[in-house]
Amino acid sequence: MPDSPKDLLNRFYEAVNAGDLDALDVLLADDVVEHESFPGIEPNKEGIKQVFAMFRSAFPNLRMEAHELIAEGGLVCARVTTTGTQDGEFMGMPPSGKQVEVEMIDIVRVADGQVVEHWGVMDSMTMMQQLGAMPEEAPV
Repeated sequence: MPDSPKDLLNRFYEAVNAGDLDALDVLLADDVVEHESFPGIEPNKEGIKQVFAMFRSAFPNLRMEAHELIAEGGLVCARVTTTGTQDGEFMGMPPSGKQVEVEMIDIVRVADGQVVEHWGVMDSMTMMQQLGAMPEEAPV
């Protein structure tokens, strides 16, 4: 019996947490469409793997924890907290040793036991503030 959409998304997070990016080859459809843009990255399967490789390189202890998963048909939505320590270069920033805790929302469409589409929202500003790339308080 194939995984439910919730189970499939949990398997995705478990693979990323374990650094097993090869598992994404099975979990992502070859023609998966990524709707969350990332500068310089193609919105396809290889692009998704490239993004996670970059994050795992910069944050070797990267952890994605799903708090709620809500599914309807082939769609599943998750509220996720992503944490990690920047021990590698990230987007031109040298390793800082700083920890991040970032809230995200993921929505995926599943068909034939694989992720075929992804939409996501990540609190990038908070992450950049935590890394020291942006001021934490608004200017007065």
